[in-house]
Amino acid sequence: MPLTYWLEHAWLGSAVEPGVAVEVSGDGRIAAVRTGVDAPPPGAEVLRGLTLPGLANAHSHAFHRALRGVVQVGSGTFWTWREVMYGVAQNLTPDSYFTLARAVYAEMALAGITNVGEFHYVHHAPGGTPYADPNAMGEALIEAAAAAGIRITLLDTAYLSSGFGEAPNEHQRRFSDGTAEAWAERVSALGPREHALIGAAIHSVRAVPAGQLAAVADWAAQREAPLHVHLSEQTAENDACRAAHGCTPTELLAEHGVLGARTTGVHNTHLTDGDIALLGGSATGTCMCPTTERDLADGIGPAGRLQQAGSPLSLGSDSHAVIDLLEEARAMELNERLRSRTRGHWTANALLAAATADGHAALGRPDAGRLEPGALADFTTVALDSVRTAGPPPRLGAETAVFAASAADVRHTVVGGRHVVRDGHHTLVADVPTALAEAIAALRP
Repeated sequence: MPLTYWLEHAWLGSAVEPGVAVEVSGDGRIAAVRTGVDAPPPGAEVLRGLTLPGLANAHSHAFHRALRGVVQVGSGTFWTWREVMYGVAQNLTPDSYFTLARAVYAEMALAGITNVGEFHYVHHAPGGTPYADPNAMGEALIEAAAAAGIRITLLDTAYLSSGFGEAPNEHQRRFSDGTAEAWAERVSALGPREHALIGAAIHSVRAVPAGQLAAVADWAAQREAPLHVHLSEQTAENDACRAAHGCTPTELLAEHGVLGARTTGVHNTHLTDGDIALLGGSATGTCMCPTTERDLADGIGPAGRLQQAGSPLSLGSDSHAVIDLLEEARAMELNERLRSRTRGHWTANALLAAATADGHAALGRPDAGRLEPGALADFTTVALDSVRTAGPPPRLGAETAVFAASAADVRHTVVGGRHVVRDGHHTLVADVPTALAEAIAALRP
């Protein structure tokens, strides 16, 4: 049924407006946005605080949520972290993955996230044997998103080797379809749903042989689907690529037709000037994941230079060291301040755009991430009266949200016009902390 939400304050892309009425049509889209509405219309749902378009988490590995706290013990490197990750991946089944992902996506809804880009590569049973339904693991993720009330772009990932010219190791065999052609045949059996889109991903230039990169890119191009790729996250990847191919990973992707406006490079951390020019000149996007990049000591990617070159920015929580898109937005700016020792690289409006409209566009949903007629009725409300946000005038709500608020300040999340989080409580998953704890405990040896 059509309904009206009255927003006490709303961020409309360039400014915060008081008293905004949003009319939602029966198909879950915004029918009208009216400003200057001083009081709630009769029968309207009232959202107190600052309402933003729904946040887009453009890069997620749902099962990594089970690593939180565990991989922070002691020291180590990205590569030792990866061994712990493999151990968790080995214990996943379609049922346990659904249970975990449902809880993780519910945590995302509580954080104001209405759409997730799931970079999915745990495809088969341990050892690499396909399930009776070869897409059982992907279907579990799609169903989990529906059960948690959020949208998903399943970025089904080609992961074919353990390194340049090396066969998958014992942990990676369940990730691999053997060839890009076999990957394409499997993923072609997946279809979009009302809440789910199907995209593609190249795990990395390490994990997809150069001669098979084009096959993945062609599959995505034929379907006009988003294509994501881990890119230059580690200097060791760059060194190995140069040794194998005499070029950088970005140059290798360009050579095989992977770059372009529907492609997003995730991390894009260790780039040459030439790499930045290739990514920006092709309008290839950049998904920054600052909380994971700092947790893994990856480094600070050149986000500012990439955007200036023409690469749109989006944000992701990646390994879920925390799930907080406001923190990701804040961290991108603060990282750049530390690197440059100057302030003000992005306005709060620009950072919110990366977390909303540009993130949705990277996930194949350009019709989301804006509070305007015709857009999906996906939005989230941040409290302006918590211990973190109280004090500033509401007209500075964008600055308050980005530089002071956290996921804990989210009060409401609406997806397709339906309340998924109301007054800080998930309406579909009664006890999210317990659901997380039980799902993670079930994966321990």
